[in-house]
Amino acid sequence: MTVPPFVFSAPVYDVRFARADRIAAQWLFQRFPYMSTTSLLVQSAPVLAQGALLTIKFALYSMFFGLIAAVVLALMGISQSRALVAVGRCYVSIMRGTPLLVQIFVIYYGLPSLGISLDPTPAGVIALSANVAAYLSESMRGAILGIHAGQWLAAYSLGLSRTQTLRYVIGPQALRIAVPSLSNSLISLIKDTSLVSVITVTELLRSAQEVIAATYQPLPLYLAAAFVYWVLCSVLEFVQRIFERRLALPGRH
Repeated sequence: MTVPPFVFSAPVYDVRFARADRIAAQWLFQRFPYMSTTSLLVQSAPVLAQGALLTIKFALYSMFFGLIAAVVLALMGISQSRALVAVGRCYVSIMRGTPLLVQIFVIYYGLPSLGISLDPTPAGVIALSANVAAYLSESMRGAILGIHAGQWLAAYSLGLSRTQTLRYVIGPQALRIAVPSLSNSLISLIKDTSLVSVITVTELLRSAQEVIAATYQPLPLYLAAAFVYWVLCSVLEFVQRIFERRLALPGRH
């Protein structure tokens, strides 16, 4: 009798379908319990690959929205208004001083008590974006303050306003300085996406857990998930080095 291959369906967002997948996979495993590690990894590779794609999408979306919020926070941090500075510092302090997991729970489980219900995917993106924005804003604010004061004075002497100086003179230089910090935040964001698995988002870690629930072989699958995270981060590190070399300021090679 030929043993049918272990097939796991694609990750889904609806927890009901995920539960049905687990039940079907558990039935297959109970009927054909033996499976070598190699076969297990080969059969689960498509599931992990789709989870990895969702992880990348989460990281990119969160980085995009986080950058937008970070620019606003950084400008508030260097503002001449004490109120804006205070609000920006308060936000950064709260987001950096509380665990990301707690922030995810507050957004996904806490907001419905205020009449705001979010699906797992947007809730996860909002939580990750809000968190990373605090760290990115400090990197950008530090880069802006790292530009020599003479650059500001030279721009003012040419008749540029403060906004024009930030846009055409200070901003491009600060962005170059901030590239390493921004890249490090993106790499950390790749790993932080694993936390959204607690709200039933089927990213890489959740995908591995679904297969583990069916096969009862946690070690090879967790190691496989860790390997995929490492590969993603290594690729980003390689891209980071390329950008650093191309955007390096004169005298910083």
